[in-house]
Amino acid sequence: MIPESPQEQRILIAEYVLGLHAPEQEAEIARWLEQDSEAADLARRWQEHWLDAAALLEPVSLPPQLWKRISRRIEGTSGKRPRLWLQLWQSLTVWRALAASLLVAVALLLGPLRQPAPVYTVILQAPGEAANPGWRVTVSDAGELRLTPLMHGSYPADRSVQFWTLADPALGPRSLGLVEPDHPLVLPARRVGGVQSGQLFELTLEPAGGSPGKRPSGPILFMGRAVAL
Repeated sequence: MIPESPQEQRILIAEYVLGLHAPEQEAEIARWLEQDSEAADLARRWQEHWLDAAALLEPVSLPPQLWKRISRRIEGTSGKRPRLWLQLWQSLTVWRALAASLLVAVALLLGPLRQPAPVYTVILQAPGEAANPGWRVTVSDAGELRLTPLMHGSYPADRSVQFWTLADPALGPRSLGLVEPDHPLVLPARRVGGVQSGQLFELTLEPAGGSPGKRPSGPILFMGRAVAL
């Protein structure tokens, strides 16, 4: 049954996107999303939110002992191997556990590691390469912005990497300064200005010293939009 409270609906959709509901309830929510455009839009924003949050996590290898246990389990059920993996794949309990682990990991990552906690995050990716994030932007509740490199980059010595943001297309992009490749950058709130969901951030390759005008003049290296946490 779909709750009437907007807050409960928001939580319900977040859980739906993570696959935490039983098949019957999933079907009911899916029908609701087909009929309610606002709910469908919220589901889309939750998907973007969880994808960006998951991109903040560092890959972690499974312990060798766990791999041994899995191998022994498979070897002991050689005649039932497809059935075992099918049961695991279709298990609601398994997916709930995985989703819960993701939530806990994101909470741990976004909580104690940074103070104050970020209220916006942006994953900057090279155009057309969504699977290769290059930089991460976080904006705290105090308005401080932190730009963190996620991969190594090398650029010509006679060129500069410039940081831009676009909140209002009518006002055009605004430069946030030059960036030193492979080095984090911290900007105070007065330099950043207000940030809102969907705000565009990008890094461009410019002539030495930056763009000669008030707009980017070189190719876009990385870009992404702000997502509220």
